[in-house]
Amino acid sequence: MKIFKEEQRFTQTWLIVLLAMSIIVPIGITIQEYAKENTKMTTNEFVLTLVGVLVSVLFIFFFKLTTRIDEKGIHYQFFPFHFSLRTINWLEINSAKVRTYDPIGEYGGWGLKGGSFWNKSKGKAINISGDIGIQLTLKNGKKLLIGTQKESEAKRVLGTYKNKII
Repeated sequence: MKIFKEEQRFTQTWLIVLLAMSIIVPIGITIQEYAKENTKMTTNEFVLTLVGVLVSVLFIFFFKLTTRIDEKGIHYQFFPFHFSLRTINWLEINSAKVRTYDPIGEYGGWGLKGGSFWNKSKGKAINISGDIGIQLTLKNGKKLLIGTQKESEAKRVLGTYKNKII
C-alpha cells in the first residue's frame, strides 16, 4: 500500500517581500499620526492598529494545503477554508493525472480558485505555488486540480492506484 502525503504553505520569497513592503505605508502613517504633538490617537488605538495590520498580513501564513493519496482515494484540506480532510473516493473519479498548468491564465492565481468566478470549464483549483497539479475529473463532470510540489512521487502513487479508477 503506497501513500502520498504533502503539506504546502505560502512561503515564497517574492510573497514575503511583497507583504513586508505592503505594510510599510500603513505602519508608517500610523507611527507618524501617533508621533504628532496634538494627536487624537490613544496608545491603545496605536497598539491595536499596529497589531491589526500585522495580524492581517501574517494571516496568509496560516494557510496550509494538505494532500493525501491512499487506497481509499484522494484527500485534501485547504485550511482555514476546510477544517478537516475532504475525501474523493476512487469510485467517484473518472481520471486522475499529474499535469503542468498556468495558475494565472487557467485559474486566476493561487489559493482556492475557479468554479463560478473564473473559467468554469477548467473547474476548481486548490494550489499554493508552482505550476504542477493533480488534475481530477470526477464522474459527476466536475474538475478539481490540487497543486503539488512532488510531481514524480504523485505520478508514482497515482500509477499504483490507477486500477481503482473504473
